[in-house]
Amino acid sequence: MLVADVSDQRGGVLSADLERLAAEFEKFQARIKQVEVKFSGVGDMQERLAELAAVASSSDRTVKVTAGAGGSIKNIELTQDAVLQPAPALAATIMATLRAAVAEAAQLQAGIVDETVGEAFGIAVSDQVRAAQEEALGTAVDELSSPRSRPSAPPPDDDDYFNQGSIFSR
Repeated sequence: MLVADVSDQRGGVLSADLERLAAEFEKFQARIKQVEVKFSGVGDMQERLAELAAVASSSDRTVKVTAGAGGSIKNIELTQDAVLQPAPALAATIMATLRAAVAEAAQLQAGIVDETVGEAFGIAVSDQVRAAQEEALGTAVDELSSPRSRPSAPPPDDDDYFNQGSIFSR
């Protein structure tokens, strides 16, 4: 009889352990489902990043740059007036416009990442990008998107304005 009492007590301990393990396993499965939900948008995020395009125009509207995710340059367009500038002035205009387009693309990219996974990691990528840009450029990032770097209104006929003047097609 003493043996039977010990096995009953032991069976109760084993049963409690199994219940505790089952509860922990259920919590683990719930966490996996949460992660799956949080990361279900990663494929969509990758597509959005691949299509990302930020366009910046010089203040005189002679240079137009399109930048993509990761700072890639997708296109540079020059008007006829642009190529009439002295080389150092044109180079400075192109570089300023490139910086503006790349900065805008980085902000757009960070926003897409924040929307998709920022909350899952508890980080705000957009804030980090903005701070890094302000530090690197020594200016407020908002100044890059100011009317000085973008035309306030599109030219009357954008295709004629830039005359399909991509430097890559020459």
